[in-house]
Amino acid sequence: MSNFRDTGHLFRFAGIFVAAILIFLAIRGWLVPHTFGQYGHYRGAALNEIAAKPVHFAGHQSCETCHADIAEKKSSGKHASVHCEACHGPLAAHADDPSIQPAKIDTAVLCAQCHETSAAKPKGFPEVETASHSNGVSCETCHQPHSPALEAGGAQ
Repeated sequence: MSNFRDTGHLFRFAGIFVAAILIFLAIRGWLVPHTFGQYGHYRGAALNEIAAKPVHFAGHQSCETCHADIAEKKSSGKHASVHCEACHGPLAAHADDPSIQPAKIDTAVLCAQCHETSAAKPKGFPEVETASHSNGVSCETCHQPHSPALEAGGAQ
């Protein structure tokens, strides 16, 4: 029995541990939003917050409604699966008001974002070393962006 005579320090430690857990739960209850976990491991109220933000992207269907000729040319080209706003940027304002013209694209910079030579690219992906390939000349000088296999003059 003499071994249990000095157990006060264990009860003090247990009390501190229980107090720490209660403080943690109180702070967590105060900091974590009430809708957290409503639809899985995120805030349920986030859906309404996201829906309230203005739309920046129109979607490729909006582009193809007015630009059917370009959509047709693109559908038979190498960029058939690349949506318009991936290159042209968010165009909801242009789709709502066609008089708002999107900024002119610098193809020498834009095309290099996907097509610059890299060991990480899949085999067969078209790659170029832009420094030696074009010396900064816009890609559209020689290639049609919506159907890049074709030369600007139309020959393949």
